[in-house]
Parts: sequence; structure tokens; C-alpha cells
Amino acid sequence: MRTATDLRLLLAGIALLCGATDAADAPPAGVIVAPVRQVAFADTVEALGTVAANESVALTASVTETVSAIHFDDGDRVKKGQLLAELSSHEEHAQRDEARATLTEANRQYQRFKSLAAKGTAAQSLLDERQRDWQTAGARLAAIESRLADRQIKAPFAGIVGLRDVSVGALVEPGDLITTLDDDSVIKLEFSVAATYLGALRPGLKVMASSRAFAGRRFTGTVKAVNSRIDPVTRSVRVRAMLPNPEHLLKPGLLMHVVLQQESRLTLLIPEEALLPIAEKQFVLVVTAGNRVEQRELRIGGRRPGQVEVVEGLAADERVITHGHMQLRAGQKVNIIAIDDGSRTLPELLRSLPGGGSSR
Repeated sequence: MRTATDLRLLLAGIALLCGATDAADAPPAGVIVAPVRQVAFADTVEALGTVAANESVALTASVTETVSAIHFDDGDRVKKGQLLAELSSHEEHAQRDEARATLTEANRQYQRFKSLAAKGTAAQSLLDERQRDWQTAGARLAAIESRLADRQIKAPFAGIVGLRDVSVGALVEPGDLITTLDDDSVIKLEFSVAATYLGALRPGLKVMASSRAFAGRRFTGTVKAVNSRIDPVTRSVRVRAMLPNPEHLLKPGLLMHVVLQQESRLTLLIPEEALLPIAEKQFVLVVTAGNRVEQRELRIGGRRPGQVEVVEGLAADERVITHGHMQLRAGQKVNIIAIDDGSRTLPELLRSLPGGGSSR
């Protein structure tokens, strides 16, 4: 951003080079120009988004029972299928042992009658009865093992557990929270975008996100999906992006500033200082090959900090005046005292001029 101090430095620099002379024999006005650059440019959309885990679940009890063992601590990282907590199951273990013995005996009887039936010494109806007994015993064992599984809380996927909300000996009921489990290796970032950008939204677009919690850090990812419905109240659409989180820094619920980058295109850019708005139109002063001033009307497009996209009116490598516009007119000859390539600030440009560093 150019300040009033910068402008005073500019005028001082121009006066230093051109001197104070009468209007009749004034030399060409000193100006600073910038080249019209052709670069890759991408429109951006900004929004606020909320972080969510790739997979998230609240681990609860499904039966009424006391907690007999806990195999995790707050914030532990666990593997898929790892046993986290156990509920009392002495009765179910005894029933399982009984069911296993019954199944073994039923299978033995079935095999014996199957052999006798093959020799013709046992009726087929007796064989069918023994087969039914064997299958019934197997179903009973499966039901008991299912009840045992309800008393073992296991991790359905790998991730990080939250705070432990129960202790050994506590009586829990269906729905009582034991802990939470989040897969934060990859996180979801959900945000809303105005429906006017709907035509440009698609899976695969690049997303950059930042948070005050991690100043100076930028997290990159891609859009995974765009919601199939537009909110009729806000006229916005929900967008979900996926961000890799290998350091596990991002936590579910974190608020982030999101910048959505659309596909880049080759376009022309000039500094904002070169624009001369007149009414609703935009103009620039172009320095031609003979160092003459030519006023040119532009059609501009998108913007980025300090730069403007030129859709129509300029060609690559032309030179536009960024400083020294005052009192210039079309056809006037000018003296280019510096070229602003964007690598230096205005005070640095002026100090680089002959005599620019002397004190007055």
C-alpha cells in the first residue's frame, strides 16, 4: 500500500532529477513505470470453515453392566480392533462354556447317527433330529458370544481417544459415554460458499487453510465434495475438503480461515497504482516506444493484493505509469526514472536513483 510518505518521497525524487524549471523549457516529466506481466492467475474464494475428523465416534455401552477393566488412558492412540474397556461378563462366560460343551456333544451325536444312517441301521428322522440339535447348539453359542462382544468396547478404527469418562466399578447403561474416538490422520474441513460460485466448485480444487492457533502455518488440501442442496435462507452451499494431518495438529471443532483457489489461467497483471478511474471506467497511461504518453481504457477482471487483472486493453510487456501521473497528458514525452518490477518498495526505488540517498 502506497502511503502519503511514499508520495512525498516520489515527488522529492522526481524534483531531484528534473529540477525546478520554468514551464516553457521544462524537461520531460520523470515517471516510474511497471511492465505488463503475463502470469498464471487464479480467482480465490474466502470462507470460514470448521474442522471435523475423518471418522469420529462416541463409544458408549450397549448394555447395563459394571465396568470391570479399562485398557486405555486419556489421549492414547489406538489401533483398529484394540480392546478399550470391558464390562462384567462372568455369567456370559459360564454360559459360553456350557454352550460349547453342548455344541461338541451335539456334533458328536450327529456324526454317530450319520454313520449309522449310511449303514442303514438308523432312521433318517433320527439323523435329522440330531442335525437339528447340532445346529441349535451352534446358534445358541453364537448368541452368547454376541452378548459377550457387547461387553467388550473395541476401537472400530485407528485413531486417538478422548478423555476417559468412566472408572472401573462404575455402572453404565445403554448410551452412557465411555470415551470418544477420532481418526485425525486426515481431517475434513467444512465451509459454506455463496451459491454464485457454484459453477466454479468441483471436487479436486485446491484449498489453503490457516488458523490463529498455528500462526504462520498453512495447510493445503483439495475439495472432496459439494453438497447437492443450496441453503434457501443463506443461498450458500456446503463444501467439504480433505486436508492431510500427518502431525495431528488440527483438532475437530477448530475454526479455520479457508482460501479456495479456482483453476489458474494465463492473464495480464498490472499494479493497482497504475489505474486511473474516471466515472465508471478504468484507464492507464502507457509509455510508447518513443517515450510518449498514451491513455488507454481497460477492462479489468480479478484482483489480488496490489495487483489487477487486465482482461482487455493492454498487451504483455507494455509499460504503464505507476507514479508521476500528475499533469501528464496524452502525447507528452516522459523520462522513465525507474522500473517497478515488484521486487522493491517505492522508498527503495527512490533511494536507488542517482542522488536519491542524499539528505536535503
